[in-house]
Amino acid sequence: MGKILYKPLGLLFGALGGVVAGSVFKRLWAVLGHEDEAPRATDKDRSWREVLIAAALQGAIFALVKAAVDRGGAAGTRRLTGAWPD
Repeated sequence: MGKILYKPLGLLFGALGGVVAGSVFKRLWAVLGHEDEAPRATDKDRSWREVLIAAALQGAIFALVKAAVDRGGAAGTRRLTGAWPD
């Protein structure tokens, strides 16, 4: 039962987590980089260092938010159903 309940909720929370992570990254980049937009990999006016730092920061934020959402969803499912979804 826990797995059945967790699947659709996990997809919904995953999508919402992606939106949250994108917002957090944009705000953090604006604070750290003093710019509104992070560099794109194909932006010829940006350095390799700047592009790779932005990508690493974005990846870390997305991974952190995904882990928090997945863990929270699993814990919530366990509270509701008594089963831990694997």
